[in-house]
Amino acid sequence: MDIELARTFLEIVSTGSFIRASERLNVAQTTVSARIRHLEQLLGRPLFIRNKGGASLTPAGEQFLRHAPTFVQLWQRTRQQVKVPAGRRAVLTVGSEVTLAQPLLLSWVIWIRQFLPDIALRVHVDVPQDLINQVASGMVDVAIMYAPQHRPGLRIDLLMEEKLVLVTTDPEAKRLEETSYIYMDWGPDFGRQHDMNFPDIAPDLSFDLGPLALGYVLESGGSGYFRMSAVEPHLAAGEIYLVPDMPQYSYPVYSVRSANADESVVGPALAGLRAISEGNIEA
Repeated sequence: MDIELARTFLEIVSTGSFIRASERLNVAQTTVSARIRHLEQLLGRPLFIRNKGGASLTPAGEQFLRHAPTFVQLWQRTRQQVKVPAGRRAVLTVGSEVTLAQPLLLSWVIWIRQFLPDIALRVHVDVPQDLINQVASGMVDVAIMYAPQHRPGLRIDLLMEEKLVLVTTDPEAKRLEETSYIYMDWGPDFGRQHDMNFPDIAPDLSFDLGPLALGYVLESGGSGYFRMSAVEPHLAAGEIYLVPDMPQYSYPVYSVRSANADESVVGPALAGLRAISEGNIEA
């Protein structure tokens, strides 16, 4: 089977639409439709039900979804093995969300280069939705993520527990001040807990990227919830301050990989990542 058929199928499932899948794949919608027709002819079953809201899976489509990622992963791994540079035994592609690139991903890359010199390394940073798709499709072997989406064929393991803490540029602040508060969107779980603790707060400025939001607070003043690991250097420098007696929120970090990943390559690399995340190696 043409691997592009499976890849196109997975893109439609991910986006929920033939149109959005064509945009993501950078091909015409007619091409996407033709690929799915061909795939349905090969399988002898319809895979999607089209409607005004997009496309939903038929029972046959649900069954094929259990196997399609394996096809794509196998092809990706085969291509990588063919392209292994001279003097290396394998290629490993690692990735992370943007906010985890430094220091965690950077420290991990340095560790791999030092302790696994026979592994060629590819490093990728992306937004969460695209990153989980790339792991599911086999383009990325292991990714570091917050709150990854559970999917068949993925193995998700807890690495560490980050804390989200309320910090401010005002050393006298004793509570959350709405007029200077910057809301950082840390996802639905944080949003629910935040609303429970601060039901009357309606900030007029919000961000969805932690480093950008923290940069704004440091530059313009104000307060917001940020990862403890990100604010520690600024706390030590006296640039910002913890607001006392304010709720803190758990924000766990996970490793995500295919359940079919090559353990001889992924296993040693993950051992180093766990050592870094547990503080046994400086991150």
